[in-house]
Amino acid sequence: MRAARLHAFGEPLRIDEMAVPEVARDEVLIRIAGAGVCHSDLHIRTGEFPLPPGFELPLTLGHENAGYVEAVGPEVKSVERGDAVAVWGGRGCGSCRICRQGDEQCCNMALWVAAGGYSEFMHVPSERFLVKLDGLDPIAAAPLADAGLTPYRAIKKTLPHLYPGATIAVLGVGGLGHMALQILKALAPSTRIIAADVSIDRLEAATKLGASDVVDARGDAAGEIMRLTGGEGAQAVIDLVGSDSSLRTAAAAAGRKGIIVLVGLAGGTLPYSFLGVRAECTVTCSYWGSYNEFQEVLTLARDGSIRPIIRRYSLDRVNEALDA
Repeated sequence: MRAARLHAFGEPLRIDEMAVPEVARDEVLIRIAGAGVCHSDLHIRTGEFPLPPGFELPLTLGHENAGYVEAVGPEVKSVERGDAVAVWGGRGCGSCRICRQGDEQCCNMALWVAAGGYSEFMHVPSERFLVKLDGLDPIAAAPLADAGLTPYRAIKKTLPHLYPGATIAVLGVGGLGHMALQILKALAPSTRIIAADVSIDRLEAATKLGASDVVDARGDAAGEIMRLTGGEGAQAVIDLVGSDSSLRTAAAAAGRKGIIVLVGLAGGTLPYSFLGVRAECTVTCSYWGSYNEFQEVLTLARDGSIRPIIRRYSLDRVNEALDA
């Protein structure tokens, strides 16, 4: 089989010929139909993110994966050859307190995805990481494994703050952000959504996806959000960027008893102090999403509430996709 692998940090991926993985026990082999490109893949390619413990280069990237079951181990009971499935990537140890709570993606032993989906076939170490698609197109479902799941979990953290007529500010409306807008319309339809970004094209797309207001983040985004909310600030702010600039905006734009949810991985620092945010403002982060939450995201896609905007690339064009 062919696989796009990272051989050295900072270099393009190479297409390598490899043996098709074999399966045993409850393992499953997936024929990949679609593998989403996430900004995290760029961080791994440049070496900004460390490799999971026990892994080394060369490494196959890709953690947003869906396709068809090609082969199953003798203990597999939940799927069979030909089933369309998506792969949930948060693989923890399965036995610690965090894993038993259902949040394996937060486990100290979480392995990200290990050998990923930028390949013709992908080995999945257990059937428990698979979700049947039940009619969803695997190519459309693949990005939902992160670009849909990550904002979904973050938005769930804000829901107690989103009373009818409340305002939420979404900072960054690219890959995750365009999904966040759709999820908000589905889960909190009476909420006012303010979308902020440095890209005019993205802001125009955000308006089409249901944003109530858009803010050019190249200017005084926090000041504009305060103006739009009559000086009250937003009841919730989700930062999908995570830069120093966006975090300053989040701190300045969140209202009293509001919540700031940090998702973006740009490496910025939040200027947080007792007097640095408004009274009793909660600050938290949100990491990926659980298996059950992934099922919920796929349900939203199945009923037509959310749909990722996709550009398709062949495996041979993987580096072009990463640089797009």
